[in-house]
Amino acid sequence: MQGDSADTTTRPLPTAPGPARPEAGPPEAPPPPPFFPSLLLRAAGTLLGCLTALPGLLYFAVAGTLLGPLLLWPRTRRHALAALAAGARRPAALERRRRSVFFGDRFPDRAVPDRRILRYFAARTCAGLVTGIVAGLLVFGTALAGLLAAGLVRGTLGWRELLTQTLLGGVLLFLDVQGLLALEAFDARLARECFGPSERELMQRRIDELAASRAAVLQAVDAERRRIERDLHDGVQQRLVALAMLLGRARRGRTPEQADSLLEQAHQESQEVLTELREVAWRVYPTALDTLGLQEALAGVSERCAVPVRMDFAIAGPLPVSVGTAAYFVVSESVTNAAKHSAATEVLVSVRKHGPVLVVRVEDDGVGGADPAGVGLTGLHSRVRALDGRLHVHSPLGGPTTITAELPCA
Repeated sequence: MQGDSADTTTRPLPTAPGPARPEAGPPEAPPPPPFFPSLLLRAAGTLLGCLTALPGLLYFAVAGTLLGPLLLWPRTRRHALAALAAGARRPAALERRRRSVFFGDRFPDRAVPDRRILRYFAARTCAGLVTGIVAGLLVFGTALAGLLAAGLVRGTLGWRELLTQTLLGGVLLFLDVQGLLALEAFDARLARECFGPSERELMQRRIDELAASRAAVLQAVDAERRRIERDLHDGVQQRLVALAMLLGRARRGRTPEQADSLLEQAHQESQEVLTELREVAWRVYPTALDTLGLQEALAGVSERCAVPVRMDFAIAGPLPVSVGTAAYFVVSESVTNAAKHSAATEVLVSVRKHGPVLVVRVEDDGVGGADPAGVGLTGLHSRVRALDGRLHVHSPLGGPTTITAELPCA
């Protein structure tokens, strides 16, 4: 693109006519609920968990009595366990519902094995009974505190006894509250181990993601190396061969006029070689990122683009080097694809920070139909995932194409 056709000033993006499109920034988290209503809701959920433990105890007592002989006999043990688990599934589903309503837990819809259901329901019943005992001690201590306050009002309680009772009651209250908190955390861990991905499953999922990300990064690096080799071989090398041929013809020139003409062509060819080398170097890694910063490096992208680029850059302060590099390549690759394949007449680039996340958004008004599985976008996916970021590609047929990268800066 010509230098005078680029607009690299920082200004808000214009509002395009037509139906409004969703913002590219990360979805805003809902505001946290008020503290006291949330606390009351969790307390109600804990109390309900104490009450539901009693039917669980009754179920295990009755079912254990009826199925006990079958559980002891190896030949019937499997069928007896299946029957015991079938009866425990409905109460376990109610416990799952309680965790969702009162504590806001969200669990994936998946089949849970019988043995896991039994382990959860048995552990949950015991935890609920212990929680009920601890809550009862708290209520009993509250009643004793009321009697203590009444004695203090009537004047029948001495200061020494008051100090002793207050100190002892404070220690017991602290232990009681800590016990309730620990039991509530244990209840949450039990539900997560049964219905949701456990800590081991989360760790295994994270390991798989890192392994896939590493393999994708290696593939992207190899693809980039092949592209650089192709650019050097098909572009720079061919121009250098042409330059050498022009210089050789100039040396063998029979007249000064012919030699001057060939030298002029050689000089022009050398300028074009330098330009192409500079382009290859920019595609490998722009030195402007280190010397001038991300904004100037992106301004260089817009100057070299054959399509007008409008830049909205609103970042205060420095960015981590890896984040700035990833943001640069997201913009560079997206703008290059828009200029080559989308028949776009304008590209809008937005670089903004939403909390700890850098959001890079590139939108063009081209024909759309970008393939997220293409080599260029696949490399961008790998580069962004390596930073635990996310890349979204929205490119319906007919356009527009919007590429959004969310890069954590923390």
